[in-house]
Amino acid sequence: MRIPLPPVPLPEHLAATALEYAEGRREPVAPRDAATVVLLREGVDGRPEVYLLRRQLSMDFAGGMAVFPGGGVDPRDYDATVAWAGPSPADWAARLGTGEDAARALVCAAVRETFEESGVLLAGSSAGEVVADTSGDDWEADRVALESRELSMTDFLNRRDLVLRTDLLGLWSAWLTPVFEPKRYRTWFFVAQLPGGQITRDVSSESSSVVWLAAADAAEQAEDGAIAMLPPTYLTCLEVGLVAEREGGTAAVQRVAHERSVEMFTPTVEPLGEGYTLSMPDHLRAEVAARRSGS
Repeated sequence: MRIPLPPVPLPEHLAATALEYAEGRREPVAPRDAATVVLLREGVDGRPEVYLLRRQLSMDFAGGMAVFPGGGVDPRDYDATVAWAGPSPADWAARLGTGEDAARALVCAAVRETFEESGVLLAGSSAGEVVADTSGDDWEADRVALESRELSMTDFLNRRDLVLRTDLLGLWSAWLTPVFEPKRYRTWFFVAQLPGGQITRDVSSESSSVVWLAAADAAEQAEDGAIAMLPPTYLTCLEVGLVAEREGGTAAVQRVAHERSVEMFTPTVEPLGEGYTLSMPDHLRAEVAARRSGS
């Protein structure tokens, strides 16, 4: 069954609750900083494919949803001694709209979470190299130790004499969970190309399955109800597919991601007919409206 494209009406109880927050009658939960990575590879047809994990139904946030690798910032991600190559924390701060300490932590979290949830490591022995293979038992032991927080990213890199390849990351968007959610995140969406020689592995304890899908197909499957996505994931897949179609494939997506700076977007309640819906970034409204009119 085909499901409605955004904007989708909010259930009455959620709309009422959201209005209570807007009127100051409720206090929103403090958000936690997080990073997620749109991991890309070029498909056989030249279109960009994205790596998606289906979260365990038992998860208390986004259970059953298709998501990109990612998660919350660990306090140890702020370690200023982490081995680093590529744009400086100051450069990242300017693009992320944060301070340098937060920028360093977000970039570190992005690399760490990608390794924890896909087995892909954006690091190398020098600024011009990237690890070619992370599939051995010793790599898996380190991945598990990172995931369980027995090992910090700094110690992991130092142990292997590696540096973060922050130049392999691009930037796409930033989303803050609506005020009425019981768990809230400030999430920065990064983009990274799958390094040559590395392969993804279905390893995350938080996912029940994983898949590579063309970004455009992932958006269509979400529209058709074949997979479930939160709005930021759906809109990211939609925009990645459109950029690739209009500007030159996977390389264009990478170029855009490496040039972008972002501002945090918080969905708010806005009127929709006789009810309410959640807002979306202005630059995507026309794209969604066009798909809606053509559906």
